[in-house]
Amino acid sequence: MAKGTFVTAISCMDGRIQEPVINWMKKNFKADHVDMITEAGPDRILAEGPYIMIGSIIDRVMISVNGHGSRVLAIVSHHDCAGNPVTKKEHLAHLEESVEEAMAWAGEDVRIVGLWVNSKWEVTLIHDTEE
Repeated sequence: MAKGTFVTAISCMDGRIQEPVINWMKKNFKADHVDMITEAGPDRILAEGPYIMIGSIIDRVMISVNGHGSRVLAIVSHHDCAGNPVTKKEHLAHLEESVEEAMAWAGEDVRIVGLWVNSKWEVTLIHDTEE
């Protein structure tokens, strides 16, 4: 088992959101480390597929959960996403679908949160399976 407390984020590969998400996760979950799983437009991928990409994401989440002991999984959507260039409303719908889907495979002891990163690169909690 790795040293320190780990949490996990499925986030866009967009470099503008990495630091805000990492900082938010560390602060809000008192984590030492954030395992970042990145794709272009992961909210759309998790909501709509293709399944081969979803499987790859799941495999990496399970490494974080089983290898690092992560018990928090964030799924992140953001403003100005080149990988999923849709409206905020559509992003939030994808985010909700993604959280629901993740609940089926992440394990009942993993807390899942949905996050939105706005045009000022500020992180907002949209969904939390513990609320």
